Amino acid sequence: MKITHTEIYRFSIPMEPFVIATGTMHFAQNVLIRIYTDAGIYGVGECSAFPMIVGETQETCLAMAKDFATILMGKDPLDIPERMNDLLGYAAHNSTIKSAFDMALFDIVAKKAHLPLYRFLGGQKRVIETDMTIGIDSPQNMAALAVKYQQQGCRIIKIKLGKKINDDMERVKQIREAVGSEMILRLDANQGWSFDDALFALGELAAFDIEFCEQPMRTWFDDQLPELNINSPIKIMADESCYNHHDARRLINSQSCEYLNIKFAKSGGILEAQKIHEVAIQAGVKCMIGSMLESRIALSANLHFALASPNVVFFDLDTCLLGHLADPVVGGLTYDGYLLDVPDTPGIGADADPHFLLNCDKWIV
Repeated sequence: MKITHTEIYRFSIPMEPFVIATGTMHFAQNVLIRIYTDAGIYGVGECSAFPMIVGETQETCLAMAKDFATILMGKDPLDIPERMNDLLGYAAHNSTIKSAFDMALFDIVAKKAHLPLYRFLGGQKRVIETDMTIGIDSPQNMAALAVKYQQQGCRIIKIKLGKKINDDMERVKQIREAVGSEMILRLDANQGWSFDDALFALGELAAFDIEFCEQPMRTWFDDQLPELNINSPIKIMADESCYNHHDARRLINSQSCEYLNIKFAKSGGILEAQKIHEVAIQAGVKCMIGSMLESRIALSANLHFALASPNVVFFDLDTCLLGHLADPVVGGLTYDGYLLDVPDTPGIGADADPHFLLNCDKWIV
């Protein structure tokens, strides 16, 4: 089997503004690719650029996608490690757009095997329940949104923090008071705190029964994570500090965190995510599967990976529920309240709505 050509789409999804500590997103800066083969099979991949986290924009992803498509033309899509090595040999980093190519290659391989991706990866169905994320706003508005989600059946809330420390503590206090004691609360500071602020905040916020806190400090303070982890009464999850399995090994060996957050936009896709999972499972460190602002295409791939990864026990797959004003997907992941499922069709089981693609910029390489 050989790759014949690749379609590249500017897959912009309108959405309500989403605010985190490092910036605001006004639309989902996504890119869709389809890798075609001479066997009549094509694979679908999607990535979501989040420049204030990963450093890639939609424009950089589109530019690199054209180069990557040229590199892969005429090559065997079934040898995924070699194809990803081809991309690495051309350009370091650029993990976000690499993840779309990785995803499309896995889609091809699973389709050829006539298996849903989770089964091709050796997984099986289990109950998957996502949290719901609340972006930074006034404490009152965040508490009201938490109650709304709770009334809709949500049992797990992730609270975005990382602004002024006293305001952050008030946000958590009002949310806990509004939802009561039964709801699970998670925090995500998105690198917004200094070491002193993180140490103080985590000590104070422990009174509100917090499951864990993601990425309290900037990555350039990673040398201080072990000290923070030892002294924090709230368990720490590394997110922006963990891109690949080398990061995972370093974080685990230095006792910098209790948990790891795996995201394809950081890892470059499923192949590297599997390596992170392997490092973590050997050390007994539990993982979360997270996401940026992807549609149900990439979220389907996320869920397939999670179903084949027993050490992934936390799920943050709510991105298309966070104010997307369009659903440009046919097939794929479905929500039953906040319980997730994927179809048993071959591959990822999701594709772009052809009507949505009519208004998307398109390139063929």
